[in-house]
Amino acid sequence: MKRLFKFLLFFTTLLLWDFDVWAANISDVVINEIAWMGTDVSYNNEWIELYNNGDTAINLDGWTLKADDGAPEINLSGTIYGKGFYLLERTDDETLPGVSADLIYKGALGNDGENLKLYDDSNNIVDQIICSDAWPAGDNTTKQTMERIGSGWQNSQDAGGTPKKENYELRIMNYENNNVGVGFPDPEINKGGETPPLQTLQTKPIEDGPLYVYPKGIVFNEILASPDGPDAENEWIEIYNENDFEVDLSGWQIKDVAGGIKTYNLNAKILAYGYLVFLRPETKITLNNDGDGLTLLNPKEEIMDSIIFEKAPLNQSYAKTSSGWAWTKNLTPGEKNIVSVPIVSTTKPSNQKQTTKLAENENQKSVEVGPQRINLESDTRESSKVYIFLIAFIVALFCSIAFLVVKSNLKAFWY
Repeated sequence: MKRLFKFLLFFTTLLLWDFDVWAANISDVVINEIAWMGTDVSYNNEWIELYNNGDTAINLDGWTLKADDGAPEINLSGTIYGKGFYLLERTDDETLPGVSADLIYKGALGNDGENLKLYDDSNNIVDQIICSDAWPAGDNTTKQTMERIGSGWQNSQDAGGTPKKENYELRIMNYENNNVGVGFPDPEINKGGETPPLQTLQTKPIEDGPLYVYPKGIVFNEILASPDGPDAENEWIEIYNENDFEVDLSGWQIKDVAGGIKTYNLNAKILAYGYLVFLRPETKITLNNDGDGLTLLNPKEEIMDSIIFEKAPLNQSYAKTSSGWAWTKNLTPGEKNIVSVPIVSTTKPSNQKQTTKLAENENQKSVEVGPQRINLESDTRESSKVYIFLIAFIVALFCSIAFLVVKSNLKAFWY
């Protein structure tokens, strides 16, 4: 009985410990920045940002963010990644050009303040702002947002704030952690007073990007530099997501490397194993037919992928394959690449032109060679027959020898 009681006590303690860990992870999500004043374009362009202080992604399905007076009341969904941001934009995704929203909501924030509360899917309060009498920070004239600093709030460093990027204090802390001895002043000096310009507080630039690491696996997949028709209308660039999760490409850039160098800012999300195709009228990037190159940069301006090509054949795309890049007449924007490559025949004269149509499709079982068709399944079947015959022959030979041995022993026994 005592052993049973001890076991139950231990099991209960373990459950409570797991609950505490789970609750601690949930409480890592905080309301991080609020543009209650809107933007220079419109006072209706309000937005709210959440931040996950933890290292583990949290599912926000069933969570709500709502004001005590009932407006706004926002039902959240999706995922906020560890050390990641979650952006809510009011009415549409045009509030912050170049920054993609995670959720669109309706309902205005009062300029005189709000009591905002963040609830998890069990209706527990995870974070809250009690300021119904007046917002503790933010400026309606300069459009500086209200950003979290420690357990308090301050005006954002710049007008427009830092959507999906570190707040001022976090940037300084992150910089000091990686640059010990450089000599930033204590961020606490900014509480209750004006924030000095950022450039007067540093001795060298700091990276203005989020704390989390941007995922790899976003790559160039296919480009068309010399289309059959006007280049200015028909050129395109395709990128592919090799990951099994969706990636927000807000702040990412495509940049060409030759001629009139231009940069295109991506403002989209790419699905898991998904494709995105960007036309030249949209990107304004000119792919030179005599040779050019492209680089893909994340918001920290780290090169995530690059490609260089020489003279582009007419109406052939430059496509990525498992063995490298190749030119192909099979244009497949938004789809899996199909590439034709030459092969060397062992049954035909070397001066006879032959090509093999290789489709990067595991379900395709044949290869076209000129007018002939080699059936891979038939070849495999013939090989299998040979193996079966050899095995049957060996088994039969073994059985014959065994029979003779047994027969000889029986004969000796009887006689």
